Amino acid sequence: MNLGNMYASPNLDQAGLLTGKNERCNGCQPFSPVLLMKASTFNFEEKRLAKEIRKHNAERVLIQLPEGLKPYALRIATTVESAGAQSIVSADPCYGACDLAIFDAQALRVDLIVHYGHTEMIKQPTIPAIYFEARARIALKAVVEEALSLLDLWDSIGLATTVQHIFEIDKARDVLLRGNKKVVIGDAGKLKYPGQVTGCDYSNVRAIADQVKAFLFIGGGRFHAIGVSLATSRPTIVADPYENRVFNVEDEAEKARRQRMASVSDAKKARNFGILICLRSGQMRFQRAVEIKDKLQSRGKNAFMFALREITPEALMQFPTIDAYVNTGCPRIVIDDAPRFSKPMLTMNEALLIAEEMDWETLCKKGWFEN
Repeated sequence: MNLGNMYASPNLDQAGLLTGKNERCNGCQPFSPVLLMKASTFNFEEKRLAKEIRKHNAERVLIQLPEGLKPYALRIATTVESAGAQSIVSADPCYGACDLAIFDAQALRVDLIVHYGHTEMIKQPTIPAIYFEARARIALKAVVEEALSLLDLWDSIGLATTVQHIFEIDKARDVLLRGNKKVVIGDAGKLKYPGQVTGCDYSNVRAIADQVKAFLFIGGGRFHAIGVSLATSRPTIVADPYENRVFNVEDEAEKARRQRMASVSDAKKARNFGILICLRSGQMRFQRAVEIKDKLQSRGKNAFMFALREITPEALMQFPTIDAYVNTGCPRIVIDDAPRFSKPMLTMNEALLIAEEMDWETLCKKGWFEN
């Protein structure tokens, strides 16, 4: 999923120039001077990056960044070149840890993938991949203290954040405890850290939803916080340390729930269904697509499978006789981008409603992130 809104813009006030020559990469040209930021909101672990390049004896490295970190691409590429490897920056969108650029790396014949902004999700033996969490260098205490005013109605709070702030989660808990709150941090065992959420994995907050009355999400924007609310059906407050403000996302979450109900209602009238198979490495679920196709056909629906890398309204407009779609890839496309599509777009679980193998009560309990 697209993480562009969760990152603060880079500070370009102070900059330095670094030049050098790649001595290990045969045939490589000296790289041109590039702009380097002396201070950054995020920790890019350049020393570790250089060490990993040398450890893997990598001569060609593919750099993959989520949208909000792409402004730092030249800085990271320069570190790669300084370590003696040829750098290639992936300019394609990166939608999360599930979107590891394996196929691109194979086509480019790289020796190493460097993936920033997420924790490891995909186990693959093809090409070595090193993950860098890009932890944020930003204080949380003040914004968490401010959030106490919006948490006044609830005495038990679940705490969640992204990997950029996970190392500060205990400090945030201490602030809430001093505010006389009971604090619970979930650990379902699926993600690397307790309290961590990703765009499509809210298992940690779901594990404790019955123990708390509300959630506090620490991070930028509304994207993950709306996911917390949809996954738990609990009020969710955001403490945004980038904009230094706090707010409630319940209106947006409720709007998303109503949109999902409307999409399912419209899809029930559909005759021809398109089952979308996403070609991104961690989102390809061919067998699930086949299963859903069979289930819909058993209910008298026509179902056809479509494979594509980018699920966009423009791509689907080319098939006007399809009445509704089922997305077997990233569920956030269905939830966040539904208004952009002219035809109903369903998650895999919502398709089971159409096939009469699930009811609304069960769907709400399971949530919209079973993908």
